[in-house]
Amino acid sequence: MGYVSNRHFSWILIALLSMSLSGCTVIFQKGRRTDIEKISKLKNELSELERAKQELEGRFKDEIKDKEVKVEMLEKGLVITFVAEVLFDSGKADLKEDSLAKLEKVANVLNTTVKDLNVGIEGHTDNDPIKRSGWKSNWELSSGRALSVLHYLIDKQAVAAERLSAIAYGEYRPVTPNDTKEGRQKNRRVEIVILPKIEKKISE
Repeated sequence: MGYVSNRHFSWILIALLSMSLSGCTVIFQKGRRTDIEKISKLKNELSELERAKQELEGRFKDEIKDKEVKVEMLEKGLVITFVAEVLFDSGKADLKEDSLAKLEKVANVLNTTVKDLNVGIEGHTDNDPIKRSGWKSNWELSSGRALSVLHYLIDKQAVAAERLSAIAYGEYRPVTPNDTKEGRQKNRRVEIVILPKIEKKISE
């Protein structure tokens, strides 16, 4: 399953969170049973994501404190962001030995709390041009890193392959300007995105 529409999910997420925070009751018109069922299903999926978020925050307490890992709910889903240096040596796409235990923590949640949800793995880089690492460009580097995480989850942690997808963004989705060392470090990252399951409407 591909990524859901950010606008669609954002509207639903805001509505559901508003209901949960305010305690308001939403009244549906008669004949809109399908809408009520869809909202109920989405509530359950959001509850799964919230439980997963709490679990991951507990598992990565030290890494979050050290700013190596970030766990946050965004429009596209529940996002676990790893600073690239946590997983890889500079210019490399082979997972470091001490990164495997961290990815195992994610896999444990993927295989239990959100076992029915799909997962996207995104590779990102800073805008420094490739010089000596042998990659053609930052596209290839970010692709190689996303695929390394994907294959580890499949081959070593038994995450179902059909749930996973990998995408490379290279330097083109920065989260902060690349004009400082700290900014470039934040942009060099891998994001594991747990996707909400929203059914597409099929026209009759």
